[in-house]
Amino acid sequence: MFSSSRRLLAGIAASCALSALAQPPTTRLNPLITKVVDEVSEERIAAIMKRLESFGTRYVLSEKDSPTHGIGGAQHWIYDQFKSYSPRLQVRYDPFTIKKSQRIPQDTDLANVVAVLPGTINQERYVIIGGHYDSIASRRSPGGQPAQPNDDGPRSAAETDPLAPGVADDASGTAAVMELARIMSQYEFDKTIVFIAFAAEEIGLNGSANYAKKAKEANMQIEAVLNNDIIGSDISGDGRSANGHVRVFSEGPEHSPSRAVARYTKEIAERYVPSMTVDLIFRRDRFGRGGDHTSFVREGFAAVRLTTPSENYANQHSATDTLANASPAYTTRVTKINGAVLASLALAPRPPVVSRPRPAQLPPDSATQAPPGRGGRGMQMLGRGKGYDAALRWLAPNPEADLAGYAIVIRSTTSALWEREIYVGNVTEFTLPGLSIDDIVLGVKAIDKDGNASLVAAYDQAPLTQQQPPPRPVTPPTGDNR
Repeated sequence: MFSSSRRLLAGIAASCALSALAQPPTTRLNPLITKVVDEVSEERIAAIMKRLESFGTRYVLSEKDSPTHGIGGAQHWIYDQFKSYSPRLQVRYDPFTIKKSQRIPQDTDLANVVAVLPGTINQERYVIIGGHYDSIASRRSPGGQPAQPNDDGPRSAAETDPLAPGVADDASGTAAVMELARIMSQYEFDKTIVFIAFAAEEIGLNGSANYAKKAKEANMQIEAVLNNDIIGSDISGDGRSANGHVRVFSEGPEHSPSRAVARYTKEIAERYVPSMTVDLIFRRDRFGRGGDHTSFVREGFAAVRLTTPSENYANQHSATDTLANASPAYTTRVTKINGAVLASLALAPRPPVVSRPRPAQLPPDSATQAPPGRGGRGMQMLGRGKGYDAALRWLAPNPEADLAGYAIVIRSTTSALWEREIYVGNVTEFTLPGLSIDDIVLGVKAIDKDGNASLVAAYDQAPLTQQQPPPRPVTPPTGDNR
């Protein structure tokens, strides 16, 4: 172990010497991201949570036509608030229908509320922040037993309580989405930002599933989804508090796009909100639980869930999930984290591509071609150089005008986080002498002239079950071109 670590450090030192002429962009805090973080208002967060509580219930079968009660009133109020923030926000309803089932006695029409802030450079690339505005409360047993901590909701409408304030779950997440829409719509970002208040999360993730399915069908280039669900409580049911922490759940495997977003979230959040610690949980969600990020993961998009480590199960899905039992201050701190990550992603260049695509997979106007050599579709562009070096290649179709260059990141195979970073300049290949590609994990990220960094594209082996079978032995041609 010691000799392996020593070789790794020696290899990194040698590579740093080779890249001494490459000057990285400044690493100071980006003033625009700092503005977004600083402008998050606890007063406004509390006001949104209180207003959503005032609708009494936001259950999917509650009133649709009342402006002051039920899910319909909440839906229209969120829409009007989005519209009031800025003329640059493109606000719309995203309607869908829940079919009659054991949970729903008749077909029910609902809608997500969507606000889009168009990007200025990479308008076709999207970063999304979401939270769900529907609520649910399970009827208590005669003995007053609390609702079980699961996100599936009751099995039928008869089992729901008419009072479902849903403040921590999930007026808090909706408040984060709305407050950041208000702030960020005053500024311009390279990528398009989408702010979504999802409906029908509590009865099967229906709203997010509808949106994610249509996004896949439309071939949307969604770079990251930040789902905020239960970020409104900072004291758990047993009295413990971890209000300086937030959990980020992400689906595997080890180098999945969702894990890249999770690592990025920790790095950026702790840089801009140093009073908070991001706890990475390498798991899709809590046991027996679910959230709207899952809908996006199922469709192949990178998505994570932010949630408090101090959950109060007795209040969840109950009439006691009120503002009095929630913490707008904690919600505000988590909103600041979201703002930093969302703004950083929206300002950053596109990530490089580290697997060789077929020519048909490259953008039509791309002048970049896959490097010569063996390897077909999906082949990682990582090799051994002269035998004992790490030789990296990556693709950068249509680089941004403000691109400064790239950084190679390195970590051990057992480390959760990137441990070393080497800025190599505006190149698309680099060799790290004396560094074994078998003992470490390597990745590449793009950095612009303001220091904004993309998500890391990691080099990794495909799971064995997804690899192509070994080639057949060579036999004389038989006229069959299989």
